[in-house]
Amino acid sequence: MIYFDNSATTRPLPAVLDTFNKVATDVWGNPSSLHKLGEPAWNLLEQARAQVAKLCGVKPGEIIFNSGGSEGDNAVIKGTAWAKRQYGKHIITSSVEHGAVANTMNELKELGFDITVLPVDSEGRVNPQDVAAAIRSDTILVSIMAVNNEIGAIQPINEIGKILQKYPKIHFHVDAVQAVGKGLDSMVFGPRVDFATFSGHKFHGLRGTGFVFHRAGRKLMPLVAGGGQEHNHRSGTENLAGDVALARALRLVKEREDENVQKELSIKHRIYQHLVGKPHVKVFSGDSDNPHFAPHVLTFAIVGVRGETIVHAFEEHGIYISTTSACASKKTDEAGTLVAMKVPDKEATSAVRVSLGDQNTLEEADQFNRVFDQLYAEFQKIIN
Repeated sequence: MIYFDNSATTRPLPAVLDTFNKVATDVWGNPSSLHKLGEPAWNLLEQARAQVAKLCGVKPGEIIFNSGGSEGDNAVIKGTAWAKRQYGKHIITSSVEHGAVANTMNELKELGFDITVLPVDSEGRVNPQDVAAAIRSDTILVSIMAVNNEIGAIQPINEIGKILQKYPKIHFHVDAVQAVGKGLDSMVFGPRVDFATFSGHKFHGLRGTGFVFHRAGRKLMPLVAGGGQEHNHRSGTENLAGDVALARALRLVKEREDENVQKELSIKHRIYQHLVGKPHVKVFSGDSDNPHFAPHVLTFAIVGVRGETIVHAFEEHGIYISTTSACASKKTDEAGTLVAMKVPDKEATSAVRVSLGDQNTLEEADQFNRVFDQLYAEFQKIIN
């Protein structure tokens, strides 16, 4: 089996599962309890928080554990809207955001908020000057993703941050779910980024775990009210075993980040060079030497063949890829990011995504290329 769908989810590492099982078995007290079973649980939770903070280069109090990226996006966007609505109801985002952001914006629009959705260029990237031009006196939030989940485009977060230096009262949120372990921390945790959201299962943690970077001094109204856990930012009994396992997953990923990024770039380059230039093949992601694209995502189309047909054809050979977003892979609509890039419908509906991880190899890339050639020859009957 060759697993090239790491942007959808990653396989939990054995060490991460061991950590989860040990904590769930041995430290099962409620961290909020005052008795002797609660104290070690609380201490372990705070150790996990401190470890995540150190790995991210931020303060422990700026890490809020939650259930993952979708909750984090909702918490930051809605939390800003409720906390700052007396100052304005204008929010800026992009046309290529994940559904956790885009659909949250649609909900706020129904509630009377004014949402400016910025266009993107042919690489799927926002123009920072469009952000500057969209800012108004009643703007309360800018929410732009770090790495696009469909084609891997890296957004100009640093440039947008520099623009927002002039507007210190505007919250700046970055959906960083696809950015972990990709050498992008200096951008994700830049000096002007106020909030960044993460999902544990994207970096060998467990599903249902995640965290938000919440810069000290920035105010949100909590999405979940209750017992005041997570320093009153996210109520609910903490997922202690999951949070500790997440901290270990992040540490393991960070230990070999530079090496893994180079490996992913090499694999991506091997596949990219095999695909590019072939008739009826359109590659939407940049090669490994293009700094505007993340190292792990390569999206292409065999134009004239439906994306789901390509996915299932590779699956028959034991190779697992996806259409451009796992969250929408069972829908028949064309990819939202490609539509925003003004890619023709025929190309967009043929798009598939290869997403790499630190466990993939060049040998797998070579096998992918061999299978591609076989399928490509068979697909000529459909195309022609």
